[in-house]
Amino acid sequence: MTSVQGTAVDIPTEDGVADAYLAHPGDGTPRPGVLLYQDAFGLRPHLRSMADRLAGAGYTVLVPNVFYRHGRAPVVELPEFIDPSARPDVFAGLRPVMESLTTDLAMRDAGAYLRRLEESPLVADGPVALTGYCMGARLALLTAGTHPERVAAAAGFHGAHLATDAPDSPHLVAGRVTAELYFGHADDDPSLPPEQIRLLEDALTAAGVRHTCEVYTGAHHGFTQADTAAYSEEAAERHWAALLDLLERTF
Repeated sequence: MTSVQGTAVDIPTEDGVADAYLAHPGDGTPRPGVLLYQDAFGLRPHLRSMADRLAGAGYTVLVPNVFYRHGRAPVVELPEFIDPSARPDVFAGLRPVMESLTTDLAMRDAGAYLRRLEESPLVADGPVALTGYCMGARLALLTAGTHPERVAAAAGFHGAHLATDAPDSPHLVAGRVTAELYFGHADDDPSLPPEQIRLLEDALTAAGVRHTCEVYTGAHHGFTQADTAAYSEEAAERHWAALLDLLERTF
């Protein structure tokens, strides 16, 4: 692990300015870029710590507030630790915010996030990698299919609604993906039931996408998020091993 610097940055988009967090090794040398997509709880100290850990492994990591249209992060008040008793009130505020982020808006924003990485002197030339959590796994897959020339690898963990019957379901972009993909699914996850896991894998296989899909047995939805009751240290460390392995193969 190297020393890390983290900075708050603003990203101009077609619809405003997205606040974000940029973490990078402290020596200032250009490193491969990673776009880290948030879970529903958004940009907060825990996600900054995840970005710092990735930066310490040798990457320049950008974590945008994808809900920026509703204000700077956090867009709703969050407790320091999100336990089951807190979730109903938190999601009451987050649900309309999440529903307002359409696929078209999210992918328009993705272009701005990728340009920010491309233009940064802290990012090495060439395509970048993505990693996403919960709703962020959906955004990672959609971005890999929407901007294939800019994405070399993408990972998603405890992803939600990755293969539905909706006309904008993420699995439908499989035919445009050129990146290598990795998915670490939560076990017994209502937001990604077995039939969606099968549909996702079938779509990726049919499209010839290099991919790995694994179910983390016993891990709940949100298993990487240490500030929530869903956190599993064992599953989170498995996620880190898989993610860093993917990045090392890519860069």
